Amino acid sequence: MTSGTDNIPAAFDLRFVWLISAVAAMGGLLFGYDWVVIGGAKPFFEPYFGLDNEAVRGWANSCALLGCLLGAIFTGGMSDRFGRKRLLLFAALLFAVSSVLTGWSGSFTGFVIWRIAGGVAIGMASALSPMYIAEIAPAHMRGRLVSLNQFTIVLGVLAAQVVNWRIAEPVPDAATADFIRLSWNGQEGWRWMFTVVAIPAIVFFLGSLAIPESPRWLIKNGAVDRARNVLRRIGGEAYAAAETATIRETIATEEVRQVHFRDLFAPGLRSILFVGVTLAVLQQWSGINVIFNYAEEIFRTAGYGVSSILFNIVITGIVNMVATFIAFGTVDRFGRRVLLLIGCAGIGLFHILIGMAYLLHWTGPVVVTFVLLAIASYAMSLAPITWVLISELFPNRIRGAAVAVAVSALWIACFLLTYTFPFLNAAFGVSGTFWLYAAICIAGFVFIWFRVPETKGKSLEQIEQELTR
Repeated sequence: MTSGTDNIPAAFDLRFVWLISAVAAMGGLLFGYDWVVIGGAKPFFEPYFGLDNEAVRGWANSCALLGCLLGAIFTGGMSDRFGRKRLLLFAALLFAVSSVLTGWSGSFTGFVIWRIAGGVAIGMASALSPMYIAEIAPAHMRGRLVSLNQFTIVLGVLAAQVVNWRIAEPVPDAATADFIRLSWNGQEGWRWMFTVVAIPAIVFFLGSLAIPESPRWLIKNGAVDRARNVLRRIGGEAYAAAETATIRETIATEEVRQVHFRDLFAPGLRSILFVGVTLAVLQQWSGINVIFNYAEEIFRTAGYGVSSILFNIVITGIVNMVATFIAFGTVDRFGRRVLLLIGCAGIGLFHILIGMAYLLHWTGPVVVTFVLLAIASYAMSLAPITWVLISELFPNRIRGAAVAVAVSALWIACFLLTYTFPFLNAAFGVSGTFWLYAAICIAGFVFIWFRVPETKGKSLEQIEQELTR
């Protein structure tokens, strides 16, 4: 069965569609900033709090990921119950409050508590923003619109890197931990790095007040007239009528009722959930995120001082953003599978080269070049496409809960990746660690080849009918 909108010359209000997608994607910007800011603040808050062993440093860098997991779990049931818009508003407020209180914590315990709270906001935004965009987007441009969320994530990453670089005062390469702790960077600089995110968080909150609720959530909850009004604004009367009918037909065959997580394991849904969860884990265990979270250690091992490290981190953010444009322009042309396959192959190759560079004690630009190529491969493939597929693979009735499970798996994988890197690095060295990530990318290539469906150009209802029959 085809979508009811396939042959309708809808008069799309593209300005409206892009505007509400951009507002929702601000959750991605805050996600990106709050997630990466710790990489630039790390050289300064660690001496301030006296973090002097691998376990405590690993906890400081990964504690927010537990909040991400809690936020993702919380979002599943709550977004199905209260709607996508209300949860976006709550996430915006939590971003603003947690960022300020993290930055001005007087103790390491307070820092951890508010860092976890910020992680809850990240977890909520990571599930809500792409899901909301997918549910309001016309089928022919859904890949680009959901990829807009990834673009704002990398924009947030770059913003954090630039802010960190500009806030930090120059540090002598031979500076001791005591020197850094007593410097302006160690006393106040790192605090402002966290606090800055409150500004876009307030903008996100105000913007979220103005966007409509997801029409698919409205129809699922009986508000058909409100949903039709939103769809009419998006694509005109004919589009609204056809989409409303198709969504109602799909939901009617699903026996609308309260969703329980056990429903996700029903026949026909287990395999879809497995694909979504595996892609989420692969996105993290590809290893790229350790470059962002442990950039200081990776570039220091490559022979760079603190000030040069902060500049190199900015370069990684620029490459990340430019490569995301490639995905943005090709996801609806080439499709999801092709980009994922190219990305896994590229990341695996450059991880092998990074490991070789460290094994042979190469330093300087050679290492940076391999790191940038690995980031570029990730930014044009696994980074955005995973979010696209997670947002569109699951049926309407269970989408909130299923996305929550997949995103929870992503954050568990991210926590394990981030927490274990110092231990893997100590046990196997940088070379062995990156070769391990390369092996995971190769396994991911095989999985995508055999198990991941192509979804470009199809409505959410079409995808549902094809994957659940």
